[in-house]
Amino acid sequence: MRLSEMTWQEAEAHFFGQPAVILPTGSIEQHGPMGLIGTDAICAEQIAWRAADQAKAVVAPTVSYAPAPFNMGFPGTMSLSADLWQAMMLELFNGLHHQGISKVYVINGHGANLAPLRAAAADCGADIRIRSWWDFEPVNVLRRKWYGDWEGMHATPSEISITQATHRAIAPGDAAEPPEFLTPEFVKAHAGDKHGPADEHRRDFPDGRVGSHSALAQVDHGHALLNAAATSVALDFRDFVAS
Repeated sequence: MRLSEMTWQEAEAHFFGQPAVILPTGSIEQHGPMGLIGTDAICAEQIAWRAADQAKAVVAPTVSYAPAPFNMGFPGTMSLSADLWQAMMLELFNGLHHQGISKVYVINGHGANLAPLRAAAADCGADIRIRSWWDFEPVNVLRRKWYGDWEGMHATPSEISITQATHRAIAPGDAAEPPEFLTPEFVKAHAGDKHGPADEHRRDFPDGRVGSHSALAQVDHGHALLNAAATSVALDFRDFVAS
């Protein structure tokens, strides 16, 4: 069920029996030559909707705008400061808690969201569980099998496979050839989207991909990734509610 498509009476009745909600978070930023600008939000939202069907849960509207300052050199990216975004998430968490929702399950699709999400969760009264859709082993089994080290960090073939399955596929174009390979040390140092200023980021990654061979994406991969992620999230959500 989607909160935005319910009446307040329906919401009140549901939350009386299950005082928990799933909240997807993503971003609005470039995802290379093949990736939709809303990729991170789309992935989190689509997985949340499918997981909610399995867990009989309610999904709050997706928080799409997010911190993405490193991608502001690419047209279409829309970024909020990390401080503003953290404050907004705290307001949302507290608002839900005020209405009697004791548990908020965040399914995230954007690495730069994680630090401010954790800080907001630590300051609010509700019980918050934060998961990125790539946290689950059934998902990572598929990512390793199909892409290996070419999964990379940004404009990944896994996330593009998901948007191909849910929206549309774009011809590889400039992404047909693999990007510069990233060392394990680089990946570790830049985890959580710890990238430099926008002008430097576009200079270093001119087509927007960060170590990710987007052209490995396939529609059938997207369907399998969606199923694996949604089932994992549904199980984890049930555990969260019962804990």
